[in-house]
Amino acid sequence: MTEYWKCEGGFKQLPEWQSDCWIQVTKPNEEELNDLERRFGAPLDFITDAEDIEERPRTESEDGWLMALIRIPAKEIDDDGDIYFNTVPFAILVHREVFITVCYYKAELLDDFIRWTNRKSIAERQRYDLMLSLFLSTSVWYLKYLKQINVMMKAAEEALEDSMENEQLQLLMRLEKFLIYFVTSMRGNEVVMVRLKKHLRHLPYNEDLLDDVEVELQQAYATANIYSEVLERQRDSYSSIISNNLNSIMKKLTVITIILMIPTGISGFFGMNVPNQLENWLWAFPLIVLGTILISFIGYWIFKKQKLF
Repeated sequence: MTEYWKCEGGFKQLPEWQSDCWIQVTKPNEEELNDLERRFGAPLDFITDAEDIEERPRTESEDGWLMALIRIPAKEIDDDGDIYFNTVPFAILVHREVFITVCYYKAELLDDFIRWTNRKSIAERQRYDLMLSLFLSTSVWYLKYLKQINVMMKAAEEALEDSMENEQLQLLMRLEKFLIYFVTSMRGNEVVMVRLKKHLRHLPYNEDLLDDVEVELQQAYATANIYSEVLERQRDSYSSIISNNLNSIMKKLTVITIILMIPTGISGFFGMNVPNQLENWLWAFPLIVLGTILISFIGYWIFKKQKLF
């Protein structure tokens, strides 16, 4: 789908392309890609690279095109209501009065960005200022999703305080994976931002906006690193707790096994088909049972005194 947007007190959709408008391409088909190449001379090899979910952030320059591929955050909810966070490629291409963005995946960022510009009645955005604004919105959405991840971490931690359920442990593992995606993607975006600064050095752009982008990106990157480190330490702590609980259970089972071996050994000794001078004594069986109980109790008392049970 291809849409044309013009910023005049917020972005308004246009019926067709105008100079210096924003060409927003989402999940393009082959016909739309060919139209971009035919009308604007857009390099299709760079655009199609954004379809690869594993594509890394980078910048390129070719025939007057300034191209940047970054990774933006995305969220999905499956049929069971489980939330999954990921990052997806997002391509930005600028050439003279042409500004194109291409995304092959669903993301809340773009629609929210347009609504925000209308709500704030943002003045006209020049090409490179629009690029920086999208970078800024990307960092803001990373922070939004990081807050949601933090809430999920706290909920899982509170649940694990009551019982060590596999479901909560698996949730922590998923959150750790999401944070790794975020940290890796933001590190790549930061490299792209450094390279873009060199390209923008001799071009018209809002320097204050660039500073805001750098601050938000660094804040999001630092926050993701902190959450990742906290989650890693939590996982190590829970692993130690589970190991200690297992050791405690095995110790108790060993003590119980030793105590149960006492009556087993005594009954086995007196149960052998060998004369022991007690065969005809009336009180032999009750005394053996009583002695067995007494010795077992003494063994239990010894283990209890040693805090092994």
